[in-house]
Amino acid sequence: MSIIKLPKMEEEEIKEAINSHSLCRIAFIDNEYPYIAPFQYVCINNVLFFHLTDYGKKKKILQKNQNICLSIEHFEPDLSSYYFISIQGKLELIEDNKLKKEVIDQIANSARKRYSKNFLSVHGFEKTRGWDVFTAKDQLVYKFKQIGTPIGLKSI
Repeated sequence: MSIIKLPKMEEEEIKEAINSHSLCRIAFIDNEYPYIAPFQYVCINNVLFFHLTDYGKKKKILQKNQNICLSIEHFEPDLSSYYFISIQGKLELIEDNKLKKEVIDQIANSARKRYSKNFLSVHGFEKTRGWDVFTAKDQLVYKFKQIGTPIGLKSI
């Protein structure tokens, strides 16, 4: 039996994939085992930004270790076509209020177009309040600082 290796994605394919999605999974390093959670993101000037709630396990983990691995994937329901991207890096807290507002506004605008109000609970808000409640005031915004080269593999 011969080994089949998946083709690597080109840099432009990876950039296009990142820009065409708004959800990923992030693996945090929590002592001995990873902790993985889904996140909405926005890409501004080729940099990924995330919103985190001001409570919970993810925040506690980040206080100890900012190293993460994020994963973006896409696949057809029958798996006839797929790709997945893995990128290692760090999450850095953003203090700049102007940048925080830009990120939060873009996250809210993207979510308003793509997702149900039920998704507001991921960001720590009640769905009955609608996306207008999601503002930059008192929000934690993180910038992803990439370490190394992204790995992207795709179907043959």
